[in-house]
Amino acid sequence: MYFSLITPTPGMEREAAIEWAKGPYEQHQWLWKFLPAEAGTQRDFLFRRRDGENNAPGFYLLSSREPVAISSAWQVQVKPFNPQLSQGQQFAFDLRVNPVVTHTADGKSRRDDVVMHRKKQLLAERGLNRWSDWSDADTEKPLLYDLVQESCTHWFARRAETCGFRLLDAEDGKQLRVDGYLQQRADKKGIRFSTVDFSGALEVVNPELFGNLLFHGIGKAKAFGCGLMLIRRL
Repeated sequence: MYFSLITPTPGMEREAAIEWAKGPYEQHQWLWKFLPAEAGTQRDFLFRRRDGENNAPGFYLLSSREPVAISSAWQVQVKPFNPQLSQGQQFAFDLRVNPVVTHTADGKSRRDDVVMHRKKQLLAERGLNRWSDWSDADTEKPLLYDLVQESCTHWFARRAETCGFRLLDAEDGKQLRVDGYLQQRADKKGIRFSTVDFSGALEVVNPELFGNLLFHGIGKAKAFGCGLMLIRRL
């Protein structure tokens, strides 16, 4: 595997801005150009956008093939990625994911944003149809910030065991951060998805499962820049 950072070549930021694609779906298609392959090749990379100085775009890319620059306006810094994992290792991490839950409604399987799903549960408990129907004066009505913290933390913690790690918490002198909850539009067809950023620290419990997470990502919407966990040793 290869871990790469794709950024504009210094002094050619204007040329790079003309070339790069801005929408989540277009970014995915554009990054394919850095990984030339035969037609029909399945997606074998994860990526995440990184905003640099002056909003200059940059991308982290994890791929099974070594990327190459598509023009002189872009530079690609590449290094092999094959972490030697063992039980008990601790890492700081940064992760952008699409947190969703799958449930059954009217006999059909549905996928919901975890925050919206929790809102629907709370409304159903009170016989309400819309969030605006719930009076802000009601002290039991949670703030959006608290709702995001609760539902997203619960979603992430439930996946820790199956992904081979445990979160380090306040008792370990660490704290999980949940930031940047956004609902985004993927393309002109109206596809929408939500993202949230997690950062904190973890301990490897099962190296095989954790390695699978690093190489294949976590959650949905990977084609839209979600699921790539960035780690560094503590």
